Amino acid sequence: MDIEAFRDYCMAKPGTTEELPFDEDTLVFKVCGKMYALCSISEFEKGIALKCDPEQAVLLREQYQQIKPGYHMNKLHWNTVLPEAGLPGQLLQELIDHSYFLVASKLTKAQKQSINFKM
Repeated sequence: MDIEAFRDYCMAKPGTTEELPFDEDTLVFKVCGKMYALCSISEFEKGIALKCDPEQAVLLREQYQQIKPGYHMNKLHWNTVLPEAGLPGQLLQELIDHSYFLVASKLTKAQKQSINFKM
């Protein structure tokens, strides 16, 4: 998956916005103002940070060399996924979906209704 496909996939999710809150290179995707994915625009191949269930995060890191503890993130809840290192595209989409779901599931009832989010 390249950065354009990654961006398109994230932006297709309900309530998603993109921002550059940290600097002009770090692209952040949020649902209702809550971050669920980020990456470097200029160094996309160095990884996408995605939120992950802590138990699943450990299992994924053990199973795939392309999944590492979150770089500059809480390593319990975030993974860094190397998008151009041979990870199956389907799995990367599932990891993005999982990150989005974890964040969206914690939104208020009104926020969930505003994006038509269903558990």
